[in-house]
Amino acid sequence: MQTKFLLGENQIPTHWYNVIPDLPEPLSPVIHPATGKPASPDDLVRIFPPQLIEQEVSTQRWIQIPEPVREIYRLWRPAPLFRAHRLEKVLGTPAHIYYKYEGVSPAGSHKPNTAVPQAYYNKLAGTKRLATETGAGQWGSSIALAAQMFGLACTVYMVKVSYGQKPYRRSMMQLWGAEVIPSPSDRTAAGRGILAEDPQSPGSLGVAISEAVEDAVTHEDTRYALGSVLNHVCLHQTVIGLEAKEQLKLAGEYPDVVIGCHGGGSNFAGIGFPFLADKAAGKDVRILAIEPSSCPTLTKGAYTFDYGDTAKMAPIMRMYTLGHDFMPPGIHAGGLRYHGASPLVSQLVHAGLVEARAVGQLACFEAAVQFARAEGIIPAPESSHAIRGAVEEALRAKEEGKERVILFNLSGHGHVDMTSYDQYLSGKLEDFEYPEEKVRASLAHLPKVEL
Repeated sequence: MQTKFLLGENQIPTHWYNVIPDLPEPLSPVIHPATGKPASPDDLVRIFPPQLIEQEVSTQRWIQIPEPVREIYRLWRPAPLFRAHRLEKVLGTPAHIYYKYEGVSPAGSHKPNTAVPQAYYNKLAGTKRLATETGAGQWGSSIALAAQMFGLACTVYMVKVSYGQKPYRRSMMQLWGAEVIPSPSDRTAAGRGILAEDPQSPGSLGVAISEAVEDAVTHEDTRYALGSVLNHVCLHQTVIGLEAKEQLKLAGEYPDVVIGCHGGGSNFAGIGFPFLADKAAGKDVRILAIEPSSCPTLTKGAYTFDYGDTAKMAPIMRMYTLGHDFMPPGIHAGGLRYHGASPLVSQLVHAGLVEARAVGQLACFEAAVQFARAEGIIPAPESSHAIRGAVEEALRAKEEGKERVILFNLSGHGHVDMTSYDQYLSGKLEDFEYPEEKVRASLAHLPKVEL
């Protein structure tokens, strides 16, 4: 009845896994927002350092992790894998439930897995300052930490509704030396434009991305850092699933289903992509993304070309989208409030290799409380979506009387999300209906792309 499955520091992966060679068909090109034509690597140099651009387009299956990055990874990697014996007992399920716990990182989530290499490559390229956005603050705190480690300045545009809901995430960023600005702000033309239309705008990741990209391209010493969606971000996160595969070998098991919450796609890709390599080789494994029903990008979005941000400054990508100017409701899982999805995840969903399911906010918090009372760890609101998915799969196994192995990514802890739990425990948290009319209106503004 072993509970923890641990690897030594010498077992930290030496390479990231790149899913691109195992896609069923080539990715669609990234489109330059100004020209409407496919973007070249040279078009991205004002935003990203060259090494990240190379990783973005690489077709190599394995990409070496630099030793300075692995050295910092040793602060928390390999992250533990747990068997959820107590949750299994509470549910009365024959399923075996395992969770990979990324909350052991200094920032409390999976986000440093990509923040550290992004800061490292920017340092090599001579960048002096990073500009970025954040929703709930997991990414902002992670890139602030990584920037501090490599001596870089950092400016974070934090979605305004989360800036108010998550004050301690803001404090973490400031503690690690970052400047934190509520978005939309009057700092950028993009922010001023949004405020002119709606002075009380709660903001969104799309808006914050616009501000951060504008900041980067208007300052020569600054580059942009993104915590999700892009290929190189998903690449860096695969250390999660690669470690989990080795830990499950220690347990003598292999998952029937692998689950991650989904907003932009980073933690989901981290746990899921390494198992997709097995699926491509003929292994029978389901990969399941769980997203909020109030922002159901994968389950109700359109699979088409769209801007990555509200102000149309970011590249145009083929992805599942609710429309670049869609403003999601202010749910407490702020890191999942994004109108689009990773092009890699989107293509895999479109091809039927990845499943997607949308769940409501109250159901997720119900599962989070159940998990915390059984396993002791208080999960981040984002991670509660994966827990809900795992609980539903475990109960289905119970109904069918089948033993099933379930693996999910517990992508972060909720220690600085207690305002959200206060709202839930006091009965003030509510579900938001899918805003169909708003999505339909936003999808009417999609860019016209001719290839």
